[in-house]
Amino acid sequence: MFKQGFDNEKYCKLQSEKIKERIAQFGGKLYLEFGGKLFDDFHASRVLPGFAPDSKIRMLMELRDDAEIIIAINTADIEKNKVRGDYGITYDLDVLRLIDAFRAAGLYIGSVVMTRFRPSPVADAFKNKLENLGIKVYKHYTIEGYPSNIPVIVSDEGLGKNEYAETTRSLVVVTAPGPGSGKMATCLSQIYHENKRGIKSGYAKFETFPVWNLPLNHPVNLAYEAATADLADVNMIDPFHLEAYGTLAVNYNRDVEVFPVVRAILTGILGESPYKSPTDMGVNMAGFSIVDDEATREASCQEIIRRYFAALCNRRNGNVCDVEIHRIEILMQKLGITPEDRKPVAPALIKADMTGAPAVAIELSDGRIVTGKTSSLLGASSAALLNALKALAGVDADTEVIAPRVLAPVQDLKTKYLGNHNPRLHTDEVLIALAISASKNEDAAKVLHAIPLLKHAELHSTVILSQVDANTLRKLGVNLTCEPTYQTKKLFHGK
Repeated sequence: MFKQGFDNEKYCKLQSEKIKERIAQFGGKLYLEFGGKLFDDFHASRVLPGFAPDSKIRMLMELRDDAEIIIAINTADIEKNKVRGDYGITYDLDVLRLIDAFRAAGLYIGSVVMTRFRPSPVADAFKNKLENLGIKVYKHYTIEGYPSNIPVIVSDEGLGKNEYAETTRSLVVVTAPGPGSGKMATCLSQIYHENKRGIKSGYAKFETFPVWNLPLNHPVNLAYEAATADLADVNMIDPFHLEAYGTLAVNYNRDVEVFPVVRAILTGILGESPYKSPTDMGVNMAGFSIVDDEATREASCQEIIRRYFAALCNRRNGNVCDVEIHRIEILMQKLGITPEDRKPVAPALIKADMTGAPAVAIELSDGRIVTGKTSSLLGASSAALLNALKALAGVDADTEVIAPRVLAPVQDLKTKYLGNHNPRLHTDEVLIALAISASKNEDAAKVLHAIPLLKHAELHSTVILSQVDANTLRKLGVNLTCEPTYQTKKLFHGK
């Protein structure tokens, strides 16, 4: 059940003030590393219920005249076709999506930096594609000894061998499709090159997680570890902050490890570093905007369970190793939670056992549970979606809202003309059929208008959903998980 635990308006106000203070702290130019997603931080909205996914971009748009964007992408992520879990698209495609989104918001895209670059057919093809689209591309390389060998890193053989991205504005925002893309290293490289050119520039970090002023093992912070289990990120007490101020602050291993590098570079630029700890570098007011701690704890536990199911499914597809799953299992043990604590799981499994076929259960935002079974007309996810919409609209479950005269032609189209062997309707096809029926059926119209009420619903499927169904449900704001098995024993499973 959805419970608001975060005051987004307060957060935006506090965060904007802190960013403006940090910009004023440096003269000339500021490189602002943006962690997480700018337009669509759905992880934050799930663990901090009430957080608006586009909060960051709203604040950035207020500074659009002074800002430009650099997008960093790890070349290794391109080569292994790393996929964004929330959108189901690869990181390289997400770079194109981000460019379009930034431009639509009136923000200037300066360039794309390919980090940890190494020549390969895939990397070269992506670089050529961007350049053919008129996007400037720069290559940054792996530095031996990074991040501990500071003399090598802060030299022409280290950061100096990276290509310098030409920038024209005072605020340079460095973002990426996901974690591990090399955003901080990109900032450090730029500052190094500008120092060599006699240009003063500074660095700050806009990172939502981990939340520095929440306890180390708070579920919100552990959910961040689950989200980055593939990177082996670990939250830890910031030792530099503790030494400098005698107070506890939570940070994570990569920021702590790289802090000596940042401090050394900033000292070289400004004569001394303005920061005594990696926590000092951050601008994060999220912890001050939590209004219901219990709600955020519950939401974060649920997110960890969702991450666990996603990892199991990814292992089924050969994309995740056991180590990543074990990391999430340890987090679950630490919090005393199990997969069964996700409320739709048991009803879905019971329904599948009763019918002998795939089933789906949905927990609505008001706590009600509805289920859907596989039939000759509908897949389980489509049936559950329709049943959920009926419940939200106050329409009896047995009421026919999609006329057979609408369903039959769609099935014929799929099987006779589009080459599909499965006549069952996917979720997007059900919604189209519902929209057609709504023109002449009052109950169908009520059900159709209930779609916005699906936001924050929780769905569990006893089989891995098709990409079509998964994408449709995400667009509707439904959080979904699946058992790590397919409906059939085929080796290839299409979209």
